[in-house]
Amino acid sequence: MQVTSTEPPARDVDQRSRADARHDLLFRRILKSCALLVLAALVGAALSTLWGGREVLFGHGLHFLLSDSWNPVEDDYGALAPIFGTLVTSLIALLLAVPVSFGIALFLTEIAPAWMRGPVGAAIELLAGIPSIIYGMWGLFVFVPFMAGIEPALNNTLGNIPIIGKLFQGPPLGLGLLTAGIVLAVMILPFISSVMREVFRTVPSRLKESSYALGSTTWEVLWDIVLPYTRSAVIGGIFLGLGRALGETMAVTFVLGNSFNITSSLLMPGTTISSSIANEFNEAVGMHRSALIALGFLLFVVTFIVLLIARLMLRQLAKREGT
Repeated sequence: MQVTSTEPPARDVDQRSRADARHDLLFRRILKSCALLVLAALVGAALSTLWGGREVLFGHGLHFLLSDSWNPVEDDYGALAPIFGTLVTSLIALLLAVPVSFGIALFLTEIAPAWMRGPVGAAIELLAGIPSIIYGMWGLFVFVPFMAGIEPALNNTLGNIPIIGKLFQGPPLGLGLLTAGIVLAVMILPFISSVMREVFRTVPSRLKESSYALGSTTWEVLWDIVLPYTRSAVIGGIFLGLGRALGETMAVTFVLGNSFNITSSLLMPGTTISSSIANEFNEAVGMHRSALIALGFLLFVVTFIVLLIARLMLRQLAKREGT
């Protein structure tokens, strides 16, 4: 009885392998092109803002970086006040949003009953999808009057503390760095809490169950098991929220007061890089426009430095975990 072979000819196998190699090479080149496109867009944005602000950056030099003056009439521009306001409001937002986001994420993953996790998680995602101008309008019409009502109390209580008293001294305007920082905290809270929640859910159940079996409390499980396991991702989520706070425009513009002054009081109006550009770019010409574009380049540099610090921290944590 003759047995017929079902194996394909060697020629067909060779042609198929060559076709697979060509397709794999094409797919690899497409993916590489997508990655290079993102890099090209990043470099293009940086170079375009650098070129647009060249008159101020190269003409005024360090005066633009170290001066807090902003006088379009005399073409005297300084970026120190917008940089100061950007960093202060972002720091306030981070200090307020990170602990609350951490608590929300832990509650939803470890403590909340099953029937509550879905609605609360959906509410957080809804907050993340609200446009920033809505936060700005809410801040201007609702939160600013509220802050104007409690700022006298802050002035009379915290303002009398020797070391930090200057931070809470000022007229009850409602508009100011503290108000902008709180509004920013409300904005970035959904992003940080969503990242933390998803990261905490990746912790293997057997690790937590083993810790509970050894008699650990809920807090000990969270502190000794969940956080060390997800430390790098948690830090990445925090810096993601910080990047959002640094570049926020409309919400800050509504509640900041837009004053080019550097003050030690958080209750006084100030300005940020993004709000300065949004307020003045339409009417800016000549050197004024160049100064605003230079501010955009500085915002790009500040954000890049923050993300670089985040990458370095994550790398150090990875090395520490490896050892």
